[in-house]
Amino acid sequence: MKFRIAMLAAPLLMAPSFASAQDAEAGQRVFNQCRACHTVDQGGRNGVGPNLYGVFDRRAGAVEGFRYSAPMRAKAEEGLTWNEANLRAYITNPKAVVPAGSMAFAGLRNEQQLNDLIAYLRRATGAN
Repeated sequence: MKFRIAMLAAPLLMAPSFASAQDAEAGQRVFNQCRACHTVDQGGRNGVGPNLYGVFDRRAGAVEGFRYSAPMRAKAEEGLTWNEANLRAYITNPKAVVPAGSMAFAGLRNEQQLNDLIAYLRRATGAN
């Protein structure tokens, strides 16, 4: 009997927790907060914020035609690249990553929403 219970429980132990699972569809809904300033379409327009297509592993301040703030340009010169860790930190608290930057968004503190948003951005922006 113990063996049978262990066999039934094993898949549950190996499954990702729902709290950390990434859901790109839910992330698309989270992105609605970002949509007022950003687009994600390849070749899409810049808005108040730069187009995010190709953002993963792109150097900060690199979108042609977008006028970045002086603090963001300084971070770009320091070599800031938008890998997942830096994007997570920036989305969570933009002012912690780029102090005095012009991003008006206060930050996304809900970890599940952040995970979902990252999953959506990966899918929508052509990331691997």
